[in-house]
Amino acid sequence: MEQIFDSLSHFWQFTGFANLTFSHLAMIAVGILFVVLGIAKKWEPLLLVPIGFGIILGNIPLFPGLNISLYEEGSVLNILYQGVRQGWYPPLIFLGIGAMTDFSALISQPRLILIGAAAQFGIFGAYMLALALGFTPVEAGAIGIIGGADGPTAIFLSSKLAPELVGSIAVSAYSYMALVPIIQRPLMMLLTTEKERKIRMKKPRPVSRREKIIFPIVAFICTAFIVPSSLPLLGMLFFGNLLKESGVTNRLAETARGPLINIVTILIGLTVGASTQADVFISSTSLKIFALGLVSFIIATAAGVLFVKLMNLFIRKPENKINPLIGNAGVSAVPDSARVSEMAGLEADPDNHLLMNAMAPNVAGVIGSAVAAGILLAFLG
Repeated sequence: MEQIFDSLSHFWQFTGFANLTFSHLAMIAVGILFVVLGIAKKWEPLLLVPIGFGIILGNIPLFPGLNISLYEEGSVLNILYQGVRQGWYPPLIFLGIGAMTDFSALISQPRLILIGAAAQFGIFGAYMLALALGFTPVEAGAIGIIGGADGPTAIFLSSKLAPELVGSIAVSAYSYMALVPIIQRPLMMLLTTEKERKIRMKKPRPVSRREKIIFPIVAFICTAFIVPSSLPLLGMLFFGNLLKESGVTNRLAETARGPLINIVTILIGLTVGASTQADVFISSTSLKIFALGLVSFIIATAAGVLFVKLMNLFIRKPENKINPLIGNAGVSAVPDSARVSEMAGLEADPDNHLLMNAMAPNVAGVIGSAVAAGILLAFLG
């Protein structure tokens, strides 16, 4: 009988119940919340559902030494997580994004690329705030990139500059990407007048196939020579777009924007979520990162809207004015921030469709955040 009790006691030590803490329960609750928001509210379900389940997975209490935990060298989860830690996954995501993206709106209205550039003020504003809060320059650079609202870029840069903060930065970046409509719309309403919200813009001109093919090649050469350190992201982005627009590599483009990006999205979401183990993730540092991420996102959105208002001061012809509601699209949450521009425009004027115009600064924001990441990597790496 004593031997039976000893065996049961030994078994109990290996269960999650024996190693459970309040912190584990708190993180599991967060994971469930992410899954519920993704399914019930349809807030970025392709991101929140894998991340939420990953948070639950990563916070099941484990007996040390089982070689199962994400942070135990050689475990299955640890091997999959190397794609995050080593920065393998983000370029593959960018390849898929390039194969899905139509740059026509940007090609037809090149002036709107300035809006995408202006939105990157959120990155550098958060960088300075992070320094003021006591983070090291490399940590501040990794945290600041959250303002670009680009999860893969945030993971890529943080994996190079501050690997120990990858989990907090990635979860923060993806969380705010999912909350784009909630965060951006009130700011847009606050910073614009009713008259400005009713500005009607010209429809983008038709873009030829030749222009679409030339653009990714020329754009890559220009950006790569200016910021070579952004080459892994921009190279894959423009290569994916070339596969799409060439018309002769449809199978490759379909693979990049379909099976490949889906597989990588699953792996990146699940492992990022699993990296938020309670004993590693719950700290004052994580809370500061979430707060700074929100601030950087707000700065980026406001900078984009205000920059459009500034541009309009120098545009004489009324028909050439830019609706400030597309300024929010400068952050690179494609295409969600452009959809927010569209919905806000329709509220002000039911016949005023801004989506195609908003896509120009939106895709410019993708390029801008990658360039900003390259600049920070060059100076801080």
